Amino acid sequence: MENTTPRRPHLYLVDGSAYIFRAYHRLPPLTNPAGTPVGAVFGYTTMLWKLAEDLHKADGPTHLAVILDKSGKSFRNDIFPAYKANRPPAPEDLVPQFPLIRDATRAFSLPLIEEAGLEADDMIASYARAAQAQGWDVTIVSSDKDLMQLVGDGPDGSRVDMLDTMKNQRIFLPEVAEKFGVAPELVGDVLALMGDAVDNVPGIRGIGPKTATKLIQEHGNLDNALAAAATMKPSKLRENLIEHADMARLSRVLVALKEDCTLPLPLDAFELGAIPPQPLAAFLGEHGFTSLLKRLDGGRGSPERATQLHPPKAVTAGNTPATGAARQDTAAMPAVDLAAYECVQSLEALDRWIERGFAARLVAFDTETSALDAIGADLVGISLSVGPNQSCYIPLGHRGSDMFAEKPDQIDRDEALHRLKPLLESDAVMKVGQNIKYDLNVMARFDITVSPIDDTMVISFDMDAGRSEEGIGGGHGMDELAQRHLGHTCIAFKDVCGTGKKQISFAEVPLERATHYAAEDADVTWRLHRLLKPRLSAEGASRIYERVDRPLVPVVAQMERYGIKVDRERLAGLSQQFAEAIAALEGEIHALAGNPFTIGSPKQLGEILFDQMGLKGGKKGKSGQYSTDQSVLEKLEAEGVPIARKVLEWRQLAKLRSTYTEALQAAISPVTGRVHTSYSLVGAQTGRLSSTEPNLQNIPIRTEIGRQIRDCFVAEPGNVLMAADYSQIELRLAAHMADVPALKEAFASGADIHAATAQELFGEVNRETRGRAKTINFAILYGISRWGLAPRLGVTSEEAQAMIDTYFARFPGIQRYIHETLSTVREKGYSETLFGRKCWFPRINSKNQAERQGSERAAINAPIQGTCADIIKRAMARMQPALAKAGLPHVRMLLQVHDELVFELPESDVEAAKAVIRAVMEEAAGPSVAISVPLGVEIGVGASWGAAH
Repeated sequence: MENTTPRRPHLYLVDGSAYIFRAYHRLPPLTNPAGTPVGAVFGYTTMLWKLAEDLHKADGPTHLAVILDKSGKSFRNDIFPAYKANRPPAPEDLVPQFPLIRDATRAFSLPLIEEAGLEADDMIASYARAAQAQGWDVTIVSSDKDLMQLVGDGPDGSRVDMLDTMKNQRIFLPEVAEKFGVAPELVGDVLALMGDAVDNVPGIRGIGPKTATKLIQEHGNLDNALAAAATMKPSKLRENLIEHADMARLSRVLVALKEDCTLPLPLDAFELGAIPPQPLAAFLGEHGFTSLLKRLDGGRGSPERATQLHPPKAVTAGNTPATGAARQDTAAMPAVDLAAYECVQSLEALDRWIERGFAARLVAFDTETSALDAIGADLVGISLSVGPNQSCYIPLGHRGSDMFAEKPDQIDRDEALHRLKPLLESDAVMKVGQNIKYDLNVMARFDITVSPIDDTMVISFDMDAGRSEEGIGGGHGMDELAQRHLGHTCIAFKDVCGTGKKQISFAEVPLERATHYAAEDADVTWRLHRLLKPRLSAEGASRIYERVDRPLVPVVAQMERYGIKVDRERLAGLSQQFAEAIAALEGEIHALAGNPFTIGSPKQLGEILFDQMGLKGGKKGKSGQYSTDQSVLEKLEAEGVPIARKVLEWRQLAKLRSTYTEALQAAISPVTGRVHTSYSLVGAQTGRLSSTEPNLQNIPIRTEIGRQIRDCFVAEPGNVLMAADYSQIELRLAAHMADVPALKEAFASGADIHAATAQELFGEVNRETRGRAKTINFAILYGISRWGLAPRLGVTSEEAQAMIDTYFARFPGIQRYIHETLSTVREKGYSETLFGRKCWFPRINSKNQAERQGSERAAINAPIQGTCADIIKRAMARMQPALAKAGLPHVRMLLQVHDELVFELPESDVEAAKAVIRAVMEEAAGPSVAISVPLGVEIGVGASWGAAH
């Protein structure tokens, strides 16, 4: 019998203020046709659109409203004037976007609520309680901890929960208890004890989240905890509870949500109905959001309701790519059809797919694993695609959700890999992947060398690095590429495996769902390759892809597998040494200040330096807080202020300890005992590799502390580490690219380039003039202004300008290079390296001065830095074959850090390896590019990286 019970109304309340700041920080600056900043507006619009789509896929709301803060002041400021006093003002370019964000909400024909004197949280609380009183369910779209006070079930079964769209996580009673250790009605008591530095809620000094939770758990509520303080054992906690009890009670009032506000609109006004397309289309057109207009047109311009704004997957084909470049017509590609995918559970079926792969000559390939760590994760399955909707998933390591559940039918992993190996290694079949480096590392553990390969992520990067989508930057991940080029929204991993504590391993996903997800990845990768690969030639990007980046993919994968050994004991000892030095510095700083304070607090430090100590040069920002950034402290240090130097030392040690000596210990693989960093080929716009998990590229180069950290990277017994570093390669390339005879002659003769520059600029060479020349040499290549150069040299801006003018007079080729580079970028929108790598600068002609000048500085340096990256990549790709040819197969390339390569090798191979490595690096540019300046390479050897550096 059909269930005729009417559906309970479900109200969604969107914390719009949180969306605004997420959007602002998430996207690069951009302007609309009128020159008004609209980066946050575009991000907000996109996020609201995505929310609508996600809700439509789940349990869409019947009612929805967006809640915004009306102003910075509320009734809480009358109670406590310092409330939120620490918050900095909104960024200057965000302020004019606030009214446009309101326009965006209205363009969606969604109710917008904002009330003077009240915070958005109060209106959310009042509407939530009013809806719950009528038996409605309520979902608050926010991650704000204050709003967790509202979560709970009503007596009639109605529910108030939260949706954290950042983590795609629902927040119910268990999640609140997990975060605070108490029920929602006691969250305010915990908040009152711990305070909130962001909102300047005082709380009780010295009480953090754990202590606050413990006190409320033990005593039941805030009043009881404060009353019990008198009977506690003597301690600092007892003293603080007694002394600051009034502050805790005040804080409880500040964090309490006002749940009885007058409602400016009745709940019925929030009912979702048809959305007139014209207001939304007009808004998108006015601000130049062409890509969103296309999505609206893809949905035939008439979305039925807020939860159906996103066009259906049936419009996969036919969208114009965001880049506006030449592209293949995708009309022949059918829409993605999840039902067409096959789950391969027999050897017969597997053999059939292998035959199809050989026949197709091109196979999109992807692996599914139990974790993101390619070195230690278990292989769960493999997906293949030979055409649109011609995809399969081969489960190999699925299991039940617990030890008693039966494993699903699947082929024996070893037998399946044995049969797949010929296909994956066949030179006659191209294997296509999205970030295929990961899959190469997974398969290498089973003695399968996947080759030849194409990578859609790298192809996209080589054409569109920094390029924008009608002014909106785009990434190169599969989901983004699928949306941008195919108009298709891929199944999200979180929708398959969940998030947080409820997340399951992919090995536990039912096979039907796993097949949809995994086979879709291969299918979409095949489609992207079909679309993007032809563009390489049409847009002149084949050279950089084929000669630089594609050959590097397996090389970098192999480096990641090798990893590097780290001496855990030495790291732990260094970490302890840093901790002691930090403590000692803290004591010295407090002594110099005359009293203790929190050194890591810019506010407190500024007050100590400029109010208490009376130092000159203090400048307050719009927030009323003194600036204490690096440049301020360095200026004070140069003036002989001891405390400034000590604070700089303290900051550096604290950062190095947390970033390296502690983090590196945790990064040691339990499988190999080595650290395996992950390199991204698409992480830096200029083409440089970036390193993460852990980042090994930001260890200080020229300091003693940096050397101590490098000393912890060691060779295996019987081996040594070798560091090969290009010497002043950017200056050498600048001399070549700008055609500067004096600099070229200096490099050709092996002269000291900085001394040569000092002679040209100042007429004499001594320690001071050489130091200044060195600073100028590098600064000019980064398009530095006189205001940027002046503090570096300790001179006035007029003196700095005079030095820049003299530099250009002595080296006119540099000035000509800068002028020609900027002219080209302004005309074409991109710069190029000597190898043809394009680097796009969509804001080079921006009316916003800061955006324009930032783009100009980057554009001046990009051809030089990008060419450096291209050269070292070519050296890396050639290195292993050259070493093997020289009979040195045991020399392993482990790390690439900017202009340096690090190797591990037997001590007996050192001299022979030096010759090969030097030759490969010095000749890496040729024969594609002839460099008129020799590329110098410095090589060091030692038992540790520090000793070799």
